[in-house]
Amino acid sequence: MPDGDVNAHRRIPRPAWDVINQLALRRCTDETHSVRFRRGSEITRWTLAELDQRAVNLARRLHATGVRVADRVGVLSTNRIEWVLLDLAVLKLGGVTVAVEPGRFEPERVIEKYGLRRLFAEGETSRDAVQDIDSVLSLTEPPGTDVPELPAFPGYDEADICQIKQTSGSTGTPRGIETTAVSVNSSISEVQELFRHGDGDNILVLLPLWFLQQRWWFYSALVFGHDVALSGYEDAVEMAQAVSPTVVMGVPRLYDDLRARIRASGAPVDLPERRETIQALLGGRIRYLWTGSAPATRATLEFFNDAEVPLYEGYGLNETCIVAKNHPGAFRLGSVGQVLPNKTIRFDRDGVLVIASHHPVNTRYTWCNPGDNQKVWLPTGEIKTYDLGHVDDDGFLWIHGRVDDVISPSAGPNVLLPPIETLLRGLPGVHECAVYGRAVRFLTAIVSPNPDLDPAVLSDRIVALNETLRPEQRVHAVIVAAEQFSVRNGLLNTQFKLKRRQIEERFARELELVYDKHNGDAAPPVPPVLVFG
Repeated sequence: MPDGDVNAHRRIPRPAWDVINQLALRRCTDETHSVRFRRGSEITRWTLAELDQRAVNLARRLHATGVRVADRVGVLSTNRIEWVLLDLAVLKLGGVTVAVEPGRFEPERVIEKYGLRRLFAEGETSRDAVQDIDSVLSLTEPPGTDVPELPAFPGYDEADICQIKQTSGSTGTPRGIETTAVSVNSSISEVQELFRHGDGDNILVLLPLWFLQQRWWFYSALVFGHDVALSGYEDAVEMAQAVSPTVVMGVPRLYDDLRARIRASGAPVDLPERRETIQALLGGRIRYLWTGSAPATRATLEFFNDAEVPLYEGYGLNETCIVAKNHPGAFRLGSVGQVLPNKTIRFDRDGVLVIASHHPVNTRYTWCNPGDNQKVWLPTGEIKTYDLGHVDDDGFLWIHGRVDDVISPSAGPNVLLPPIETLLRGLPGVHECAVYGRAVRFLTAIVSPNPDLDPAVLSDRIVALNETLRPEQRVHAVIVAAEQFSVRNGLLNTQFKLKRRQIEERFARELELVYDKHNGDAAPPVPPVLVFG
């Protein structure tokens, strides 16, 4: 698409539903649908009416302690029902929920940074504005007459801030974005138009609730009338088998792991049998699977879609919410779907994707490093993504990688790394990988191993793979990590994306050994050098 005014001659679609104000102002009386979550070793079920009433009770108690309209209340916690209750209670007060990723800040620093009226955190003793989140359930019981009813609240205007979310960006330094009510309404409305969640659906939420999109599905349940279940990533399969979801909200790593688990158990060759195996593993009622956040491999997409268990990939940013999404009405495997009606896109002269929103999240970061706003938010109000891609003739968006995924070897053309990493992830024994090679004569892959990794087999398969690649794309050294990349060891972020800088730093010694020994060779080594880190 050429440069130009992305909004010229376009009618701005309005959100179909005012979800935020329905949550804030309406009392849910739905006794049919429920939320399920784990408390200790048991799975607890509340009706949506009970969930909503508990949130009202909590809101009354928060108001009695001084929380008012537009006040900010922080939540610093892993997934638990208290997170959901606090978020809903803050909306009923007309306040602003501030989601904070655990491990990023000390609680007192969060209060200072975001100007919080109160912060709920795990393992905290109640003091000043910091309160132990374990106390929340007791605050959702019916209050006595000494706790006043909630005062009248006219609702959120479209431009009002209802959430603050963090985004790490490429630097890893948390930035804060104040999120408008209309942007949330717009995104949820468009998702509902595409997928029609309703009676009979049960959405399994397992990604961290400090990501705003994960809280949408509780909003959706209360407004559109369907079941919802809350889990953590580690308990996803166990929870799915217990609650039989129709929709799972996941990231590529979840589906890669499910595929590997099924194949290790003796993957059925027959597609109907594969479909039955996938369904049985996930509770037997899957209507579709959702993925985003990072690119899914074609092998994993084909594994589920060929078996008629739809795995729909999409694309979005914290700064934009959902931009494009495959769905039952428009699906092209390998793409991230067609662009949603409330978004417009173009590519600048360098081929970088630029996005405009008719109902923007915001037009700036409120908390960031100097220069961050100018790098991302253009004077036009558009977002510069630093992602590379194209749109095909049918309007499907394809993402090829990021600008900083392009490396410049010491000789030969530039190389885009994600397509090579995707091919390597499909090899036997490879759980995850990151490829490096800036200013050297060949590429080196750092591999996160599966338990079945056989070095000889991996070496042979890379030799065969290299034959299909251009010379500058070929991998001539492999460093095999001693343990898998994970969130716990700091090599994946909480969306299970590679933390490239941390991986490179962790394996700096091994990379130097490879470069020192082989970078001066007349020709890169064949077969590839294997180093065990």
